[in-house]
This record gives sequence, C-alpha cells and structure tokens, in this order.
Amino acid sequence: MTNVASPVAVVTTMDGRRPYGTTVSAFASLSLAPPMVLVSLDDRSQQLAIIRRTGRFGLNILSTRQAALAAAFARSGPDKFEGVAWSPSEGLPRLPDSAAWIAAEVDDYISAGDHTILLAQAVTAESAEGSPGPLTYHQRSFGTHTPLAP
Repeated sequence: MTNVASPVAVVTTMDGRRPYGTTVSAFASLSLAPPMVLVSLDDRSQQLAIIRRTGRFGLNILSTRQAALAAAFARSGPDKFEGVAWSPSEGLPRLPDSAAWIAAEVDDYISAGDHTILLAQAVTAESAEGSPGPLTYHQRSFGTHTPLAP
C-alpha cells in the first residue's frame, strides 16, 4: 500500500474542554447526497473511544505546508495539541491553514480488522481559498500532488 498516494488529515475531537487529534491517511469522500465521509481509526485509539461517546469529529485536510503538523499528530501520547494553535469550529478543534475542513456526525461504525470505519455525515465543509493544495503520503514520505499538463 506504500505505492498508493493518499491525502493526509488530522481527525480532531473534544473530550470536555480538552482537544484530541490524530493523523490519518485512511479517509475518503463517500457520498454527495447526503454529503458523507469515511474515516478509519485504530480500535485501540483513545480518539476512537472519545468519538464513540460524542458521535462527532473534525477532519482537517492538511495542506502541503503542514507536514510537520502531520508528523506531530502521528506520534503517540495525549499532548499532541501542546504548542499547536487551533480554534473551535462547530465545537470541534480546527487547525489553521488546512486545505479543507469538515465537521462530521457519525452515522455508523463498522469493525474491520484492527480498525473501525466511521461513516459520517458532513455538517460543515469548507475549502481554503488560495491553499497550496493537499498534503499527500506516498512511499512513507509526505509530498504534494502536481497536476499533469493537459
């Protein structure tokens, strides 16, 4: 699967007043009517346990300028937001300068191996005007997408 390029996002949620987040590359657009996304999270993650309680999450689709942020949220530990600027949006942690933002409410949880797939309706979806484009992950490296010439 390292030969498949995928977009990179940080899934965020709130546990009371404390923000949580984790980097994912397993997410996709699922449906236009209604607007839905899918996200896959490790069954052992604290993030998944919180989302199961709240039924909501934010999806910060990272821009090419946010590789360091992707790496920071990919590590283990509870203090991933330490020193990271964020603001509440729809009651969820939103990271500045992301290529796009989605606030979602979970419709269903599907067990799949050691992960759970979240099927969720997008409550809010916004793309950043003038964004340099989405961050991608390919062959264990962060990169960018470059369109082919017509």
